[in-house]
Amino acid sequence: MPQFQQHPSWTVDGGGLVLDLETAVKDGILGGTAAGGGALSGAKLDLKKMIEELEPAGADDIPSVFICPISLDPMLDPVTLCTGQTYERSNIQKWLSMGHRTCPTTMQELWEDAVTPNRTLHHLIHTWFSQRYLRMKKRSEDVGGQAAELLVSLRRVKGQARIQNLKELGKLVALQSTAARKAIVEAGGVHLLSSLLGPFTSHAVGSEVISILVNIQLDSDARSNLMQPAKISLVVDMLNEGTVDTKINCARLVELLMEDRNFRSEILSSLSLLVGLLRLVKDKRHSNGVATGLGLLKTICNHKQQVRGLMVSVGAVAQLVELLPHLNSECLEVALQILDELSSLPEGRASLKDCSQTIPNLVKLLMRVSEACTQYALSILWSVCKLAPDECASLAVEAGLAAKLLLVIQSGCSPSLKQRSAELLKLCSLNYTATLFISKCKLTRTIQ
Repeated sequence: MPQFQQHPSWTVDGGGLVLDLETAVKDGILGGTAAGGGALSGAKLDLKKMIEELEPAGADDIPSVFICPISLDPMLDPVTLCTGQTYERSNIQKWLSMGHRTCPTTMQELWEDAVTPNRTLHHLIHTWFSQRYLRMKKRSEDVGGQAAELLVSLRRVKGQARIQNLKELGKLVALQSTAARKAIVEAGGVHLLSSLLGPFTSHAVGSEVISILVNIQLDSDARSNLMQPAKISLVVDMLNEGTVDTKINCARLVELLMEDRNFRSEILSSLSLLVGLLRLVKDKRHSNGVATGLGLLKTICNHKQQVRGLMVSVGAVAQLVELLPHLNSECLEVALQILDELSSLPEGRASLKDCSQTIPNLVKLLMRVSEACTQYALSILWSVCKLAPDECASLAVEAGLAAKLLLVIQSGCSPSLKQRSAELLKLCSLNYTATLFISKCKLTRTIQ
């Protein structure tokens, strides 16, 4: 049963609580303001709503006496048992309805199961959360005002001052995201920020603008505006030449634009866009960039089939194959899915066949990461071996493919995966005598 530590000055011999407003203020549970002071003037605030809105900010500093020992959540309706222990009403009633006749915290037997509303504690809880809730609202209003002021200033300043304004606005969005985003949208900031992007925009300004835009809600009009050729050209340039953070934000912006139903598909036909994404993916020092780049490449593959040929032409196959041993499981699955899509093209299969690392890297991944990764790897290997069975099937067997296929067949994988493994195993065996092939499998007893 969950336990909690009570405030030492509030316990008495029987385990009950001595609570009053003066003690609470003195012990620092409540702020110095009196309970009925300015912070709580006006209509009474809803306690449940306050707790829900304050929860994302963290609950580490909530006094332990406000926490129900059963649920470990702040109490909305505290009631006290005959033992002097206090619980949330719904939690203790559930405990009693299950036939328990003991106190959950002390395990004392209850001589009566009546509960008494702890109005003093309820008032303390309401007062404590009200103070923090109103302070949070005040901070939000202050952040909104700052954002509005920065947008007004942004309309008239230029050069380094404009960059500084954008940096400060970006910090507000990052630190107080909800209030700052709302203020930017309501003040027409999205249109203003979008207007700063164009053929003559410096990368210093462009990178700050995009870092803000990817963190606020963009409506259909804003997305259409950002799809103008001059703006897209700037985004693609920064994707190729910016810092890692700028490249990641540019990729995120393109993905946001692709969600719009009026997205201009010809944007994806830019070779510079594809080259920029592959550069981002190749930079193994920054895992966030690898994940973002692979995610967008996968989305592009699924969005427009014609782009797959362009991806092959810019060397995507060899780059992704060489990257496979260095990826985490999540990125690995995405990379394999992209390669599987590219293997559906004749030129994609040819590129996979010509890459010396394709077969060794894919064979190593079988039964190593996940069933999805095994499925994609098998599909790619089948495409390559089917293309040139004499050459590729032999290389695959030498790399240990036959033994891996037997493991797949004997595993708990899906029937379709086992069927594909059996077909590939048969294809690989065509160039060998039975005895030689069994020796290549390294699992003689299993095959016999």
